[in-house]
Amino acid sequence: MLLSEAHGLPISVTIESASPHEVKLVNATLEMRFLQELPERILGDRAYDSDPLDQELAKRGIVLIAPHRSNRTTPTQDGRALRRYRRRWKVERVFAWLHNFRRIVTRWEYKSENYLAFIHLACILMLLRHF
Repeated sequence: MLLSEAHGLPISVTIESASPHEVKLVNATLEMRFLQELPERILGDRAYDSDPLDQELAKRGIVLIAPHRSNRTTPTQDGRALRRYRRRWKVERVFAWLHNFRRIVTRWEYKSENYLAFIHLACILMLLRHF
């Protein structure tokens, strides 16, 4: 799970097994952020369209921007906020940058702490390249 800022630089990274749903990993990812302040908005795909997640993030002062699932009957946001969803390609670009580091493309480490350390090292290198 990864959060990036508006320019596409990583601000939070966590790892988890493939079984939990992405909605359940958002709070853990927010807690592992590199910065002190919380983001104002979070962009997510259709999987993030969840009323409990929206309420949890609203308590923290974060606006969730995600397109509605096809089975939603009452819309929770208008189209103005969804225009920001077009910038989601920047998050996908961060994953592409992470795939430039061959060590983290495939997890070869037995311990998850070691793998997370390599991901943090890759994020540090990406941040240093841009500053």
